[in-house]
Amino acid sequence: MKSLLAICLLSFFCSQGVAQSTPELKKDSLPVAAKKDSSGFDRFNAKGEQLFKILPVPIYSYSPEAGNIFGLAKFNVLNLSKKDTISKPSKLSEVLTVSTLGRINASITTQLVFDEDKYVIISYVNYKKEPEYIWDIGNTITSDPEQDIVERFVFAGTALRQVKKNFYIGVPFDVSDYFNIETDSTSFLRTDSVLGLNGGTSVGLGLAAAYDTRDNRYNAHHGSYILGTAVFYPSGWGPYAFSKFALDARKYVPWQKKVIAGQVTTSYANGQVPFYELPQMGGDSQMRGYYEGGLRDNVLVDAQIELRIPVWNIFGVVGWFGVGQVANSYDQVALDQFHLSYGPGLRIRVDSKHDTNLRFDFGFGPNGVKGFNINFGEAF
Repeated sequence: MKSLLAICLLSFFCSQGVAQSTPELKKDSLPVAAKKDSSGFDRFNAKGEQLFKILPVPIYSYSPEAGNIFGLAKFNVLNLSKKDTISKPSKLSEVLTVSTLGRINASITTQLVFDEDKYVIISYVNYKKEPEYIWDIGNTITSDPEQDIVERFVFAGTALRQVKKNFYIGVPFDVSDYFNIETDSTSFLRTDSVLGLNGGTSVGLGLAAAYDTRDNRYNAHHGSYILGTAVFYPSGWGPYAFSKFALDARKYVPWQKKVIAGQVTTSYANGQVPFYELPQMGGDSQMRGYYEGGLRDNVLVDAQIELRIPVWNIFGVVGWFGVGQVANSYDQVALDQFHLSYGPGLRIRVDSKHDTNLRFDFGFGPNGVKGFNINFGEAF
């Protein structure tokens, strides 16, 4: 991407207490916790984690289109009830960025787990006013993506109820409002009269089913996860009548203290679909290195495999390889039309209790495709 990204992590300071005399113990009799506590790095990291749970992380980036971008990011994994020892931890994540050229992006993402893992509520709230880079409504990458300004508000939520061990069914609900869309007079969105230039509000309701055997929802070491959704947007609820279907399947296999993680996803939109609601390739979780939405169409198919390697203490590295493409219909998906995504990543554990990482990913693809992403939790 045409931007130089960096992150300024908080500087954590801790003072060294005066050592107190303790009875002499044989080396072999020391408990594991005592050995760990003897490390200054472990003490420093423990205090850093405590601060991380309270304070947001400052972030900074720059691009010619947006100028200097400043922001704050916060991520917490927590148990909603101390009495509930069965439910897996919940997640709360917030990000706010503003730029010197008036770009704004604010989002809150949650995954709340209740009542001994019987209920899961996944939600995403976002307001943004910033450029969207689009190569094509289709699968062709051009030398220079089109830049369009899109202002939007989105709320998407899925409520799931466990009906059998590891199996959930539920209802997804989606409200999106796109407005103040700015394009050049030469934009292909205008010359091709692409649906959605006037924006609009869409309201959708549907059905969802999930199967989840992961040991950790935010950093799985073993297990499987499958989520399927179907959302319908009736004409009486907005200016466009369309439907969207999505499937996300993941598998995690431990291997000699490492983890091999795999994911396959597909999504399909049908009907009067505005360009901003089409399935979009790219982003910080799938096809890393590509502009999110740089390629979009009625059908998206992608897959990736990642090797996760612990290195030392709180540090780890990953490497991945992925393929993806968009098409007008499934019968137009072709093996020789897949785009490639690959790259390395750095992991820093920021929550030892819940084994959750801060991640830095460097994504690449052919013909100069590249990008740098910072986020919390694993990509998938």
